[in-house]
Amino acid sequence: MKPGKPLAVFVIAGALAIGMAGCSTNNGGSGTTPGTGSTPTGPVTLTLSGWSLSTTPEFQKLVDGFKTVDPNVTINIKEYDPNNYATLMLTDLTAKTAPDIITLKNTTNAAQWGGAGQLMDLTDLVKALPSNVSGTAPYVVNGVNYGVPYRQDSWVLFYNKDLFDKAGVAIPDGQWTWDDYANAAKELTTKLKAAGSQALGVYQHSWQSTVQGFANAQMGDNTNLNGPYFTGDYSYMLPYYQRVLDLQDSGAQVSLGDITTNSLTYQAEFGKQQAAMMLMGTWYIATLTSQQASGDADTFSWGMAPAPQVDSSTFADPVTFGDPTGMSINANIDPSKVAAAKEFLNYIASEPAAEALASIGITPSVSSDAVTAAVFSVTGMPTDALSKTAYQTHDTKPENPSGPNQPNISSTLGTAHTAIMTESEDAQTALTDAGTTVKNQDW
Repeated sequence: MKPGKPLAVFVIAGALAIGMAGCSTNNGGSGTTPGTGSTPTGPVTLTLSGWSLSTTPEFQKLVDGFKTVDPNVTINIKEYDPNNYATLMLTDLTAKTAPDIITLKNTTNAAQWGGAGQLMDLTDLVKALPSNVSGTAPYVVNGVNYGVPYRQDSWVLFYNKDLFDKAGVAIPDGQWTWDDYANAAKELTTKLKAAGSQALGVYQHSWQSTVQGFANAQMGDNTNLNGPYFTGDYSYMLPYYQRVLDLQDSGAQVSLGDITTNSLTYQAEFGKQQAAMMLMGTWYIATLTSQQASGDADTFSWGMAPAPQVDSSTFADPVTFGDPTGMSINANIDPSKVAAAKEFLNYIASEPAAEALASIGITPSVSSDAVTAAVFSVTGMPTDALSKTAYQTHDTKPENPSGPNQPNISSTLGTAHTAIMTESEDAQTALTDAGTTVKNQDW
């Protein structure tokens, strides 16, 4: 989740009544939604964007759950390539062929598409949601809210207990600094090789957030518009890059070049036991448990630990990052479908939807005792105390903070990330150049 303290355990009294207040009213079989006064219109068919449907079960789970709430609404999911989602969606939005309900893969989407008038103003709907639905703020652009969150992930350390045991290395204890993490990665690589395993100590995926997300959250003060993230002083990222470059050069993790050349996926690298550790968002819980159940991932014992910290001062409340995942409504939706679309958005932020998502290992935007219990009752989930602590306790900063020029800043830093990790430019120069671009707004 995204609190500034351990994940609160809320009992959301009345969430269903608030989130789906009109399910007993006559609104065309589509409930009553804030700001609407629709009359009955009969059955409605909506389209919803999604990606990687075979390994990302949350979309169908929400659609199926909503069908029990309003059987008059049919929702068809349109699958997009996850690696090109933003580009493909922008093309469809511009051509006015996009789905009725738009999944916001990251909060930058709301800033770009909402600011361009391609998403519906959902401010009134969001104001009517229960106050303990987290993750709504990042979807606000110039005072207008363009998204309803259904997920709020945080990045944690996934580890393969079997590989740790094979190497004879102690598993994480929840109090690791980044130096502890790097040392363990190297030790695991060496000892696993000696034990006849080809697994590396750690897999770090190609995304810039695997380095910059932690740097921004732990050192970049990225919720402060006057802090280094927004003002362009990226020297705080240098130690993070020096560490991962050392791991890459030492052979403890796959290089960025190999990831892109061989089209490696983080699901396969960890799920097929090619790495003993992986930093990833809590959304991976659902993927890993489902893939282990289907045989697409190996069967092995695994756990979660808090993300490594700069020092011991944040061990009690580990600082990490993560954005909500939400949905919006296409501004060009057929007006006769708006009520049904809003009713679905109310549903995805309700406790019934949260419990449904939790039952497949997804971390929902709504939390409660029942939600937490549902997550850890999933077949294949670890049951140790540290895994529960890692899931529940963290100070989660935004991956893509709201602020001026954020999409441009992120793009600039993405270019720097590629240059650094491919070692086509040294880290200090690349970060300095990125800072100059941001300071001058040379987009």
